[in-house]
Amino acid sequence: MNIAIFTDLLLEVPGGIPSSIMAQKTALENLGHSVTIFCPGFPRKNNRPGSYEKPKSKNGAEKDKNIVILPTAKHFNVNGAPLSKNGKKVLQFIIEKYPKFDQDFDLIHAHYEAGASIGAVYVAKYFHLPLVQTMHGREDMAVQTNVPHPIKTLAGFTLNHFHKHFLKPYSGENVSPIVVRRDEYLAKTVAQGQMWELMARQANCADLVLTPSEHFAEKLKYYRVIKPIRVVSNGVPDEITKIDWQIRKFEPKAAGETFKHNAKTSAQQDTLRLIWFSRVSKEKRIMPFLEALRLVQNENSNFHFTVLGNGNELNKAKKYVAKNNLRANVEFRGMVPHDEVMKYLGNQHLSVINSYGFDTQGLTILEAAAAGLPTIYCDEDMDKIVIKNGAVKAKNHTPRAMANAILDILQHPEKIEKMSRACLDHQKDVLQSTQVKILEKAYEDTIKNYKKPAKKK
Repeated sequence: MNIAIFTDLLLEVPGGIPSSIMAQKTALENLGHSVTIFCPGFPRKNNRPGSYEKPKSKNGAEKDKNIVILPTAKHFNVNGAPLSKNGKKVLQFIIEKYPKFDQDFDLIHAHYEAGASIGAVYVAKYFHLPLVQTMHGREDMAVQTNVPHPIKTLAGFTLNHFHKHFLKPYSGENVSPIVVRRDEYLAKTVAQGQMWELMARQANCADLVLTPSEHFAEKLKYYRVIKPIRVVSNGVPDEITKIDWQIRKFEPKAAGETFKHNAKTSAQQDTLRLIWFSRVSKEKRIMPFLEALRLVQNENSNFHFTVLGNGNELNKAKKYVAKNNLRANVEFRGMVPHDEVMKYLGNQHLSVINSYGFDTQGLTILEAAAAGLPTIYCDEDMDKIVIKNGAVKAKNHTPRAMANAILDILQHPEKIEKMSRACLDHQKDVLQSTQVKILEKAYEDTIKNYKKPAKKK
């Protein structure tokens, strides 16, 4: 198959979505399929997150023909990530550059719900190609968490209004409008209701909808997604198995004691090492986790927390660490290339994911598990994602609960080894080569069941 992937997030933007897309691309190519990614991007400047410049050969020709940069907004980005221009400009670009797009590709796979993904709908309808749409997470929570309170409703309404302007003709709303009112389930504000309308509309434009988890699929159905939905887990690149991962052991020389700010004693022990490798942003809840570490430090300072990534709360996080005397325990490494992230994972005891209510699968959980690294988390929706016996779950999503979970590990260090063994025992389950066969079957069925619209006379 020749597959065209349209995504609003890729390249150097940190997070699970870009990683999962690249892993899918590699796995599909290993099966003999051709995959071309269409995404926004802008020339590299000051190592800015999200920047991208294609590698060039000596004569200046582009070498990577399988990544195509779409028309990109020059003065607007979110969290440092480049954004595509509107869907109509994306379609115009494709028509000009790929006039035989329907002969070049068999299927389009869209990720996310912004300009490039809207453009994917336009291209699919224009060239009469089947469209698969992956819904990764809850945009209602993104608005609720990141937008200041006075303008949440305005932001939700504006985003939904423009989305409807572009996609209403393709989502079936001319027959049955998508309307989500405030309720007691998940659309607890007007803004959240607007964003559920947006997500449902994007999904209903596709021929098949994919989600990384069953619980998110059920929520989409509840909010008016009527197209067929399949659960296809994200997967970790198989190259991770080529690394000789060791069973993690945490062996403090004086296990069970309490170490209150005793630098000399702490230096003589095996320090509990925790790592964060995701966006340092509000929706990832970095600040509540740092508050949890402050609570831990009050009772036991025998830990070290490494933060890899950038985001809209990085400066705030650094100030919090300085203000609360956590500098000896917390280290910010900034943006780190993905291959270097893997090097960091080999020298840690726990991976941290503190998201709550976002319905993401948490690719960091899978990557950590494949490396034999247990995860500490707080969202019950991730119960089916984490490796059984390979993770620590806080009793709730409060800083106190997370702190208690960490303190329990410090008091019972033998748990690290047991969880690490469980992760490596299930490494094969999280590999992309395992999950890509499900994705391949979804593509084949979508192409087989697709019916081109009748030509107008």
